[in-house]
Amino acid sequence: MSLRELFTPKSIALIGATDRSRWSQFTHQNLRDFDGPVYRINPHGGTVHGGPAYRSVAEVPGPVDLAYVMVPTKAVLPVLRECAAAGVRAAAVLTAGFAEVGEEGRRLQDEVVALAREHDLTVLGPNGNGYINAAAGIVPYGLPIPGPVPRGPVGFVLQSGALVSGVLGAAAARNVGTSLLVSMGNEAAVTVADVVDHMVDDPGTRVIALFLESVRDPEAFRRAAERALAAGKPIVALKVGRSKIGARSAAAHTGALVGDDRVTDAAFHRLGVVRVRSLEDLIATAGLLAATGPLPGGRVGVVTPSGGACEIIADRAEDEGVQLPEFAERTLAELRELCPPFATVQNPLDVTGYVLLDPTLLVRALQVVAADPGVDVTVLLADLPRRRPADEAAEALVRGRVSALADVVRSTTEATGRPIVVMSTTMSEISEYGRELVEQTGHPHVLGGIEHGLTALGNALTWSAHHRRAPAPAAAPVEAVPADPDRDPLELLADAGVPVVPTLRVAGAEEAVAAAESAGYPVVVKVDGDIPHKTDIGGVRLGLRTAAEVREAYAAVVAAGGEAATGAVVQPQREDGVELIAGVVRDPTWGLVLAVGLGGIWTEVMRDSVLRLLPVHRAEIKEMIGGLRGAPLLRGARGRRPADLDRLAEAIEAFAARAEALGERLESIEINPVLVDGPRVEALDALVTWRPASEED
Repeated sequence: MSLRELFTPKSIALIGATDRSRWSQFTHQNLRDFDGPVYRINPHGGTVHGGPAYRSVAEVPGPVDLAYVMVPTKAVLPVLRECAAAGVRAAAVLTAGFAEVGEEGRRLQDEVVALAREHDLTVLGPNGNGYINAAAGIVPYGLPIPGPVPRGPVGFVLQSGALVSGVLGAAAARNVGTSLLVSMGNEAAVTVADVVDHMVDDPGTRVIALFLESVRDPEAFRRAAERALAAGKPIVALKVGRSKIGARSAAAHTGALVGDDRVTDAAFHRLGVVRVRSLEDLIATAGLLAATGPLPGGRVGVVTPSGGACEIIADRAEDEGVQLPEFAERTLAELRELCPPFATVQNPLDVTGYVLLDPTLLVRALQVVAADPGVDVTVLLADLPRRRPADEAAEALVRGRVSALADVVRSTTEATGRPIVVMSTTMSEISEYGRELVEQTGHPHVLGGIEHGLTALGNALTWSAHHRRAPAPAAAPVEAVPADPDRDPLELLADAGVPVVPTLRVAGAEEAVAAAESAGYPVVVKVDGDIPHKTDIGGVRLGLRTAAEVREAYAAVVAAGGEAATGAVVQPQREDGVELIAGVVRDPTWGLVLAVGLGGIWTEVMRDSVLRLLPVHRAEIKEMIGGLRGAPLLRGARGRRPADLDRLAEAIEAFAARAEALGERLESIEINPVLVDGPRVEALDALVTWRPASEED
């Protein structure tokens, strides 16, 4: 689907134009600077918005490229038929009353989609306010827009039209310019993914900023996001809304570790989409990446005129995972010679209030730090003047200092090949005078405040690392395994190469004793059957060392399992090691999701887990393991034997591949626990949840 005709029309018809509608008034006012004709369509004709109105689009004397539709709900379909008959190729439908109001509205919306497909008509909406093509000066938008929208390289795609004013205001306050802003509405035909795809191909858009309530077409979104990453265009997304995963998957421990919101995190991580938590961070991150592009590395040097700011920056850098390396010896020597003797020369660097006596000190220190071979990005704490000095001489001095700083940043960046990021101390609006100085001197983009600035910098560094990383090799196809709800889960995993503890199934107390003697004491006896949370119901007995204890344990665990119990399993007791959980859950939006976390009885208490979408590769699994808060236990903390992480990753990789092979009937599968003790990795228990056969695709 090409959206060029939608976003760059040469003529527009306002269908439903009337002086009695504020929507119509606002839209007409927003098109006052449009270069082409704007036709007013009203079934009664006459004069509307100070000009002649046509009774239908068929009466318009010239071609219509875009129909902006704001008629009653029942009239939308006939109007779109008239547009198609008149050769109109694109429509933006402001009218509400479709899928958002219920089943009847959904049926009507389906008819709109069918008509659009039949006539190759591109339809934005319904229930959307339109768009703002700031780059081309085309604004068919149904709400008031205060003043001209600053042009720039950030494209905005919003699933909330009411947020547009706030987003535009916040962007303007930080001097972040807009290329194209689209209010999506119901996405009946044109989806977020379609608009993202368009922006990837748009040379005027360098960063794509999203406000999302949902991802309505995950496969299309995946393809568009992958294209954006390959093209070097960051996607920054504020995704809102939290909900619980389905009840069937929640029956497993994995369901407590995986929620829809965390799955979104995993999906965005896979696709290289930067997720933010506020509109401020959306604007700050998009503005920074638009100014710098991909950053060359993650080592950051900081130059400030304030010791307090250094302390705040150091704390926030740790919060955001931003590396502040020690400066090289040569850099330290040059800075000691440059700074006053009472300055503490370190990273972050405080050149002290001596800058009041020597205004060149800050920029000279900046040049030294930026040249350090161990620094990839340099942050300079500085801000633009807010008020124009009343005195011409003072104004000339201020302008000269701003211009000199801009020249130093530009020349130093060119000399080192590494970017310099200017950051203000607090988030305040860039004044009209500040914007004027930027335009006249070429002063670099200024990040708004340490708090949001460090978040934006951390986001930019994360995206840049993802962009630099070579694409993962294509996953090898897995051979399908028939769904068999009656098959033992541990046996299912053992056949896939997952190491499993020796397990003997028994149907009576004496069989349990024989199995225990075969396995060797001490042993574990667990209730057998499709029973989650066995420990919670008393279905597990540990450390059994005699036949009498085994007999008693067998009776107790079977009784605890009730009618679901089919007997018991006997396993050798494993005394040492770290317990993990590995689980796969089917998310309704993104498909199979792997969770790896601290396991055993602590799964839901600690909630220490990392999620990734399947398929995954062994290296990515090792990253997941390393990202756990409990990872030090696996590396040998507190006198434990270090785990063989390669072997553990190999076992989880085999487990994930088996989950993929089980097909669409699989709802969830987990190993809990996976016991890791040095080189030994074993699955001690497993649970599979199947979707009913009627749900099979």
